[in-house]
Amino acid sequence: MPAAAPALSANTSDDLAIVRDFLDASMKPDAERAASHIAKDFKLTFTGGRTFDHPSGSIGFNARRYRWVKKAMDRFDVVPGADETIVYSIGTLYGEWPDGTAFKDNRYIDRFVVRGGKIVQMDVWNDSAERILVRNGIDA
Repeated sequence: MPAAAPALSANTSDDLAIVRDFLDASMKPDAERAASHIAKDFKLTFTGGRTFDHPSGSIGFNARRYRWVKKAMDRFDVVPGADETIVYSIGTLYGEWPDGTAFKDNRYIDRFVVRGGKIVQMDVWNDSAERILVRNGIDA
């Protein structure tokens, strides 16, 4: 018989609040406020396999890819564990490409590992690359 899933604890709820504030800060963008939630060994793996060790890395990348970008955070899936909490943020991106063309409904998933009240890992996936291909006449 499979073991029952662990119940949400006070720490798990706190971990979700940490992720929410990290995302809010990242979208401002406020790299230092976002960084207040990361561990010393934080690793962010961004679209295309790019890695960063500070929120300023992805914020800087986004500043080159988009004129501006925000997240419509549709839901959070929380997976409690013995020593860590996994939090998925699922939603869509909206904003403008560098040429000022608006976009919306660009799917994303962010996966966070929170341990000891700090984000130790973040993985980012979205459909921006496919949309860029289509904008350039490549059937993706």
